[in-house]
Amino acid sequence: MAFPHTNSAPQFNLNAPGLAHDPHWYRKAVFYEVLVQSFADANEDGAGDFSGLISRLDYLQWLGIDCLWLPPFFDSPQLDGGYDVRDFTAVMETYGTILDFKSLVTQAHERGMRIIIDLPINHTSDQHPWFKASREHPDGPFGDYYMWSDTTDLYQDARVIFVDTEESNWTFDPIRRQFFWHRFFGHQPDLNFANPAVRDAIFNVVRFWMEQGIDGFRADAIPYLFAEDGTNCENLPPTHQFLQDLRAMVDAEFPGRVIIAEANQMPHEVVDYFGTEENPECHMAFHFPIMPRLYYALRDQKAAPIVETMANTPSIPRGAQWGTFLRNHDELTLEMVTPSEREAMLGWYAPDSRMRANIGIRRRLAPLLDNSRAEIELINALLLALPGSPFLYYGDEIGMGDNIWLDDRDASRTPMQWNPDRNAGFSNADPGKLFLPVVQSLVYHYNHVNVEAQTAHTSSLLHWNKQILKVRKAHPAFGLGRYDNVETSHESVLAFLRVLPVGNAEGEAPEIILCVFNLSQHPSAATLNLPGLAGRGLRDVFGGDIFPGIDDGGHLTLTLGSYDFFWLRVRSQSSNALSTQTQALPVIDGSEFGY
Repeated sequence: MAFPHTNSAPQFNLNAPGLAHDPHWYRKAVFYEVLVQSFADANEDGAGDFSGLISRLDYLQWLGIDCLWLPPFFDSPQLDGGYDVRDFTAVMETYGTILDFKSLVTQAHERGMRIIIDLPINHTSDQHPWFKASREHPDGPFGDYYMWSDTTDLYQDARVIFVDTEESNWTFDPIRRQFFWHRFFGHQPDLNFANPAVRDAIFNVVRFWMEQGIDGFRADAIPYLFAEDGTNCENLPPTHQFLQDLRAMVDAEFPGRVIIAEANQMPHEVVDYFGTEENPECHMAFHFPIMPRLYYALRDQKAAPIVETMANTPSIPRGAQWGTFLRNHDELTLEMVTPSEREAMLGWYAPDSRMRANIGIRRRLAPLLDNSRAEIELINALLLALPGSPFLYYGDEIGMGDNIWLDDRDASRTPMQWNPDRNAGFSNADPGKLFLPVVQSLVYHYNHVNVEAQTAHTSSLLHWNKQILKVRKAHPAFGLGRYDNVETSHESVLAFLRVLPVGNAEGEAPEIILCVFNLSQHPSAATLNLPGLAGRGLRDVFGGDIFPGIDDGGHLTLTLGSYDFFWLRVRSQSSNALSTQTQALPVIDGSEFGY
């Protein structure tokens, strides 16, 4: 869908409005994952840093980002992208100092943006002082900070997650002469959460970062905190009790901050990480299963995979929210699809074995969709319209490419492309010093895929993303509203309502948005069944044009172009007879049709 063009290129020196108090901010926010080392290098050492990120905050504010998500920047051997933490309260020297981080938080807040960080609390690096003390002094205070055993007989029902690199969840330590437990890499021993001292230590880590001003954190690998023989060692009751205790502490000591669960599980298991209204756990949780189904539906050209996944998604407690995404720093995981779906998706999206990692695909959004502008727009519009707060990945707003010749997940962690100058404007360092090379492939070369070029071109993908984020922000139904599937007559056409009813708890004006998507490469015509909205008018939320209304029988027939979509606001009954003159939208009285 094309948007009206603006008349001038944007300027990034915007006013700094500061943070507004909003207890539901995370339910309406658009998040943006930015790898510190990959975004902007201020000290010319070849890797990004806090000062570089600060210098680009005006751009992120202009784009319309509400909250930045920073993956681990703690002191680390960097054997797993920083998720192997050596010190939870120190930052990597290459990124700056703790004072630089606090400056980042302050300046983001001044621009109306929040900051959340990643906390990989399930494990540490084997170079962490806790682990060194544990292996060297088994009877000391840190002796049981980790899970040790004389044999590998325990927890045999637990799966190995990194099947392409690890043969077992146990690794022998030659110093302690015992095996230690780990759910991920052998250099990342799991903490022993059955030890109260470990729980207290993690609480203090959370307190430390909250005191630096962050607005919340993503609890990495949260299903694996506890292990119990005879189980798969995932989603165990003690894990949920720990999260209830952690939530109670955060709410009491740092109200308004959020906890986001990274639980790569099926929806009926993930929903438990919200807890209940009486015993809440996490404010948000990632909805992993919907992500691969969006890609599957796009190539299968059928709406059914999305419809079925949403139908199987349980309701969540009041005040909770899903986190949705298309891509991030990890591989595109295919754990949540069937074997036949996985085989099909690998054939569609990763025909070269170098594009694959673990049980997934290590590619960026644009290469996944063969740089098809129509498909990139469609899948982004789907992400922004479905229930949940969307998490965008840095560089995807300009259609950055990847480099499958790099190791592991580094393929999609290359430097941000700012301009066509040396190192894509990421750094003034010698190109040989860059922590990863900039993308120089024929299609995605930084000479033409960069922020500077796309800000100067008003029909660019960057401008399109800015505009659709602006429109989404203007309609709270996308963040706060209910999802209702709409029956259509065409298998390639997906339709649903986002309904924010009268008298909603958030105090927002009532609103209903009809979202319609054509997943086919061919134009499609479909009749939608909307019995509860018979006789209602429709207005396009992008340009404001009035569309033909829903007939008295509750039916609406639409024709959509290839990979086309509409977001249509439902108008009140009294507005049907009005002409196409521009006017204020009337308040919708949802009670008239059962909402």
